[in-house]
Amino acid sequence: MSDTILVVAEQRDGRVNRSTWEAVVAAQKLGKELNKEVSLLVLGQGIAALANEMTDKGVKEVLVAEHDKLKDYTPDGYTAAIQQVVEAEKPAFVFFSHTYMVRDYAPKLAARLQKGLVSDCVRFRVENGAPVFVRQVFQGKIDADFVCEGDGPHLVSFQVGAFNGDDLESGSASVRNVALALDDVECRTRVLEIFEGVKQEVDLSKAERIVSVGRGIKGPENLELVKQLAEVLDAEISASRPVCDEGWLPLDRQIGSSGQTVAPKLYLAVGISGAIQHIVGMKNSQTIVAINKDPHAPIFDIADYGVVGDLFEVVPELTQAIKEIKQG
Repeated sequence: MSDTILVVAEQRDGRVNRSTWEAVVAAQKLGKELNKEVSLLVLGQGIAALANEMTDKGVKEVLVAEHDKLKDYTPDGYTAAIQQVVEAEKPAFVFFSHTYMVRDYAPKLAARLQKGLVSDCVRFRVENGAPVFVRQVFQGKIDADFVCEGDGPHLVSFQVGAFNGDDLESGSASVRNVALALDDVECRTRVLEIFEGVKQEVDLSKAERIVSVGRGIKGPENLELVKQLAEVLDAEISASRPVCDEGWLPLDRQIGSSGQTVAPKLYLAVGISGAIQHIVGMKNSQTIVAINKDPHAPIFDIADYGVVGDLFEVVPELTQAIKEIKQG
């Protein structure tokens, strides 16, 4: 077993999902405590230029897994490729960001490797020279500790926003192509088309700014107020579960335990009380601003800035103020 933590990067069309860097930060922090190097694995086809762009991210090595069966993501192709790399490199840990893609293939990979997977972790600590990984259970009400037993590699995924990508260390890494034998691998799914935007589908985990609305908006006819605020902030719009359950916004805009987990630079909660089911989906945001007329709303417990007031008065004033600032 090598003294390496392998981080599996996620990329599409030559662009790395920013949550990858959060997983690298986790690896760098654990590596310092356990005296282990960090390597980064990127998969795809025609990704040499992308790999070269990743060499300043504070890792020892960037491993490049190229094959025509990796041009588009398929669970069969990615599982087979990562399995081969892990078996050849023998890292102590394999880290992922807990994205939709990782949720799809990581359990399959763990079964192939006959190793455990600790998924959706929010942090870790080191006790007696071994990491203790923490994940939330019962919709975030309880933190549970997990210790990996037996020989590695141990597979761990981290919740989006659990670590701050801005903490990424810099450095100079070498690039190495890894050998793959995928010709006999059967990919049972075939990508016909990749698209976003159908039925307003959106991956909110990519957004740097989000304006989220709760049932304090009272009705769908009032959503325009929040949309105007989101527009001047160049932000995505999201919602708590009651808003989506009523059909005022589509389900793919829902934040929380039964929706998406996000960690934008700015999360502006408008008319959201702050039930635990919602908070678990956005509490890792870098800056949280809450607008609510109830001074005792739970959302204020985690907000960096709070405005106690009627959103129908506050939001238009805030929108106008931002417009004036942008206009100089």
